[in-house]
Amino acid sequence: MTDLLAIVREALGDEAVIASSARLPGGASRETWALDVVTPGGGRHELILRLDSPGAPPEGGGAAGWGLAAEARLMRAAAGAGVPVPRIVTCGESYILMTRVPGETIPRKILRDDAYAAARPRLARQCGQALAAIHRMPLSSVPDDGGQDPLLRWRDVLDQLGEPHPVFELALRRLAATRPPGGRRTVVHGDFRNGNLIVGPDGIRAVLDWELAHAGDPLEDLGWLCVKAWRFGSPLPVGGFGGYDELIEGYERSGGQLVEREALRWWETFGVLKWGVICVMQAMRHLRGGARSVELAAIGRRVCETEWDLLRMLDELPR
Repeated sequence: MTDLLAIVREALGDEAVIASSARLPGGASRETWALDVVTPGGGRHELILRLDSPGAPPEGGGAAGWGLAAEARLMRAAAGAGVPVPRIVTCGESYILMTRVPGETIPRKILRDDAYAAARPRLARQCGQALAAIHRMPLSSVPDDGGQDPLLRWRDVLDQLGEPHPVFELALRRLAATRPPGGRRTVVHGDFRNGNLIVGPDGIRAVLDWELAHAGDPLEDLGWLCVKAWRFGSPLPVGGFGGYDELIEGYERSGGQLVEREALRWWETFGVLKWGVICVMQAMRHLRGGARSVELAAIGRRVCETEWDLLRMLDELPR
């Protein structure tokens, strides 16, 4: 608690007091705390504190994504571009203190609870608007990766796993043969989906989880949002709450590039492939003893679901 208080007092003054604190679930490499802070004169502050766990590298990278200091800089750039994000109160090499945005992040509640019934019809269009703002961010907000080809990257990941998956091999070949012309290069959020959005009765209030942001084709973000895994049982293709037309309209009317439907479908198919390879990775972490976990083991069954989805989608790609 001493470390938490020191961070809070650095931002809000030596007389700030933590009235309540709760560690939020999730995150093996980072801690997330919800803090209620009281300052002299009756001021109250609802905050979120994210901390690197002891021993974590200060600037992250690789599978761990961004370091927290870099992520804070990125979120400030996002706010400057008009993306709804929590306000950064202060940050250091191993922590971010930010405002706590009220709302819901659990997809099944967003898709089913009456409290969000009025918001659901707006969400696909609002996602398009938020993505257009993300893709306006200066490229200097993210490091230059030398133009790494995402298709080659995920082929390499699959090869390194040493697990035979003929459907994934077929998908890689078909995607390579049918790749649409490259669009402009922008900041890409990298994990923009239902589950990484704070939603209130009025719609999207904040975009979370920026640690996978990178430079790339902006359609990567739109395609990822449409991946079947993020629909959580809903028949609606965009996050389980809307249709392609609403997403594209919100995106184009907010200054995003014109969206070719075939190109979007290609990136959605790529996203399903990527998710399938991630499922293999997570299952192997459990099976090979890297992190014994029932949750990771259960993700292994999603590999078969993803293979089935890919076979259906590949039939729709141009030959």
